[in-house]
Amino acid sequence: MTILLLGSGGREHAFAWKMIQSPLCEKLFVAPGNAGTAAIATNVAMSPTDFDAVKAFVIQENVKMVVVGPEDPLVKGIYDFFKNDESLQHIPVIGPSKLGAQLEGSKEFAKEFLMKHNIPTAAYDSFTAETVEKGCEFLETLQPPYVLKADGLAAGKGVLIIQDLEEAKTELRNMLVHEKFGAASSKVVIEEFLDGIELSCFVLTDGKSYKILPTAKDYKRIGEGDTGLNTGGMGAVSPVPYVDAVLMEKIETRIVKPTIEGFQKDGIEYKGFVFIGLINVKNEPIVIEYNVRMGDPETEVVVPRLKSDLVELFQAVADQKLDTFELEVDPRSATTIMVVSGGYPEDFEKGKVITGLENITDSIVFHAGTKLDGNNVVSNGGRVLTVTSYGDDFQEAIKKSYQNIDKLNFDKMYFRKDIGFDLL
Repeated sequence: MTILLLGSGGREHAFAWKMIQSPLCEKLFVAPGNAGTAAIATNVAMSPTDFDAVKAFVIQENVKMVVVGPEDPLVKGIYDFFKNDESLQHIPVIGPSKLGAQLEGSKEFAKEFLMKHNIPTAAYDSFTAETVEKGCEFLETLQPPYVLKADGLAAGKGVLIIQDLEEAKTELRNMLVHEKFGAASSKVVIEEFLDGIELSCFVLTDGKSYKILPTAKDYKRIGEGDTGLNTGGMGAVSPVPYVDAVLMEKIETRIVKPTIEGFQKDGIEYKGFVFIGLINVKNEPIVIEYNVRMGDPETEVVVPRLKSDLVELFQAVADQKLDTFELEVDPRSATTIMVVSGGYPEDFEKGKVITGLENITDSIVFHAGTKLDGNNVVSNGGRVLTVTSYGDDFQEAIKKSYQNIDKLNFDKMYFRKDIGFDLL
């Protein structure tokens, strides 16, 4: 069949890399894609949120399945757009409905869902510009550090963790009154800080049953030792070494099952990925957040560990036959290291020529922010490339990734040299 994949990052390149291995995938289009997807599929210069353009393209090319990578089109309702259009409703969209996507689109919606279905999460309250002073009073009832989250989508940068009470009050006012994150912070959720080790649990559901994908852990901070500003992610490891059968069983019974049952009870149509950001506090898993798509760069370690046919898996989701699907996972570890533009996550330059890609051996390079400029691959974003490797353990896999990064070069290239440091 002909498949359309929406998105342009490392996550989408990893999906494309896996999907074209399937005998079911006759032709793959990626919109808008990057230089990496251009080498293995057909890029389409089209915005994933321009639903009318997507519709015209899908009909023109006789597309049989749409796979949605990023959160934006999901939050804007692409699933519902297809479902409510007679000429499109026969085409499965892998991703949740607009209501389901609110789990990521609104932090408040997610917290209310967690509380309603008795899923463990941090205590919280939410505030607007009108109630900003009440928010400041609420901060006074908490112990530091203080966690402030913009309610809406802020490209992974809308969460502040602050030690000082007065600074937290100032930042709350910045977010609510001075629109620090624009419309995303017109409402802010304040929650208690949880101290533990973070991990990500990825679930694929057809709305009735589910499959738990390999666990992964990513590294959000720009600086070594998890210091500096938050980014979209600087690297990832799968599986997470400290997640044993006991913790996994707790995650499934207390979090995954009640989440999928919650969709059914609340009448939420959901055929796609659920990313559950967890924190392990003294061996008790607690939900920090939901995302309604795969994480990036976690996809670049989770997807390479799937032995099963990804298109077959998506078809099982579309047909609500996931319970009959046997998910096969590679027992090896996979790690990925993100190579970014100098200055990221703040100001950085684009258009830097990337060299050395042809010299990579024993690793997979997934393109994140790249594009073709004539015969050159050039940087086109903050996160530029991610280098994924397999190993018998994560240390061996990481070593391979770093050896191959040494063969790459572009002006002001930066990467963290300590991914996995906290797992040793």
